[in-house]
Amino acid sequence: MCSRFTLITYPEALAKMFDLQEVPQIEPRYNIGPGQQVVCIRHLGDHNQLDLLKWGLLPSLFEDITHTSINAQSETSETAVHEITHAIKYNRCIIPASGFYEWLPQGNRKQPYYIRLLNSSVMGFAGLWETKKTEDGTELNTCCILTTEANDIVKPIHDKMPVVLQPEDYDFWLNKNMHDLHELEKLYQPYPADLMYAHPVPDLVNNIRFDSASCIVQM
Repeated sequence: MCSRFTLITYPEALAKMFDLQEVPQIEPRYNIGPGQQVVCIRHLGDHNQLDLLKWGLLPSLFEDITHTSINAQSETSETAVHEITHAIKYNRCIIPASGFYEWLPQGNRKQPYYIRLLNSSVMGFAGLWETKKTEDGTELNTCCILTTEANDIVKPIHDKMPVVLQPEDYDFWLNKNMHDLHELEKLYQPYPADLMYAHPVPDLVNNIRFDSASCIVQM
C-alpha cells in the first residue's frame, strides 16, 4: 500500500504538466500522510482544476463516514457492486507526487525507502474521488490512490505500488466521458522498473508531524 508520499516541485512545472489554467499556490511537502489534504487534479467543466481533497476515500455506497480507504486495489475494480466502482467510472483524478515511501521489515524494525522517478520530479498517481454530505449538510471531498502489483524496484520492499500513469494517458484517465472499465484497466500496469530508483531513508518519516527534506536523504 502507499501510505506516505512527497510533492516537491515548482508550481509552474505542475501547472504545465497538468495543463492548469492557473499556477497553484503550493508549498513543498516531504511527508504527506492519510487524513491530510492532498493535491488532486480533476477535469471539471471544460478544464483541469487543482483542488485539495482529504486523503481517505468515503465511497458513495457507504453511509458510515468513518469507513475510509487511502488505497484501492485496481485488480478488484471490476468486482460486482464493489465500493469503488462508481468512482472508477465517474470520479477519477490524478494525485501528483514526487515520490513515495515503503517500509522493508528488518528484524524488529522496518526500514523506510523512498521511491522516485529517474527522469522527472513529478509522477501522477491514478486516483479516485467522491463528494459526500455529512449530517450537517457539509460537503466532504475525499480521495484515494489506486494500487497495482509492484515492479522489480518496489517488489523487494512491498508487493504493491501506486498506479503511476504515463503522461500521455493523463487526458484519457481524466476524461469524464470514459466509463469503460475494460479500457481503463489497461492503465493499471506497474511502472517500468528501469525508470525508477529506490533508496533507504532515515526513520524521521515515521513521524507524521515531521515534514522536512531530511525525510528523503539517502542513507
